[in-house]
Amino acid sequence: MTAPAVEVRDLHVRLDGVPILAGIDLAVAAGEWVTVIGPNGAGKSTLLRAVGGLLPAPHAVSLFGTPYESLRRRDRARVVATVAQSPVVPAGMSVLDYVLLGRTPYIPPLGRESAADLAAVHDVLDRLDLAGFHRRELATLSGGERQRVFLARALAQGATLLLLDEPTSALDIGHQQEVLELVDQLRRTHGLTVLATMHDLSIAGEYADRMVLLAEGRVVAAGPPRDVLTEELLATHYRAHVRIIPGDHGPLVVPIRPTDQGVRA
Repeated sequence: MTAPAVEVRDLHVRLDGVPILAGIDLAVAAGEWVTVIGPNGAGKSTLLRAVGGLLPAPHAVSLFGTPYESLRRRDRARVVATVAQSPVVPAGMSVLDYVLLGRTPYIPPLGRESAADLAAVHDVLDRLDLAGFHRRELATLSGGERQRVFLARALAQGATLLLLDEPTSALDIGHQQEVLELVDQLRRTHGLTVLATMHDLSIAGEYADRMVLLAEGRVVAAGPPRDVLTEELLATHYRAHVRIIPGDHGPLVVPIRPTDQGVRA
């Protein structure tokens, strides 16, 4: 039996003494796209940081059947790539140099990037409509442009597992679709596994194979989007008034005013 790409068992995380996650169990199959949703403060980003090794999670996380702590740092970087909500941006760094950082796990110590590394970077820049920005400093780009650069670095890393923390939060609707379609294409053609968090529930439901709903640091629902994106669950855990409309790929979540509930058919 093939080991899951991600396996989380009984994960507990406390930050500054405050419990954030309590007993999280999660499995993501290789090649699967799982999106974690939940209200603000539910622990979504904390879960991704724990899976990505940015928070201590002793004996709770395994990647492709190997306990996280058993993987060497360079090997981990070849397996998992993370796009955080607000990555640290080095001052004065160009787009090309920043995306080249994704090739670090493949460059020998004291070595230089190879022609293959540069080709991989330029291919990703082309795919994300960033080729014309390669000499620009990151600080001069718009929020949406920077977000695409952050994703480009992760894709250039060539990792098997991609962790996306609100990857479309700064993008207009056109670039949201372009970025997510690219990620999904890579998932299907290269066997990429995706674990993401998203606030836009309709977009999340369009792309995810499965969804996990967190509330107060616990998993309260998990399954296909149609089973998680329900009016009852969203009312309970988001305190939201919504109408669920069946879509071609996943349910569409439409906010409605509370006073309209008894009026609309």
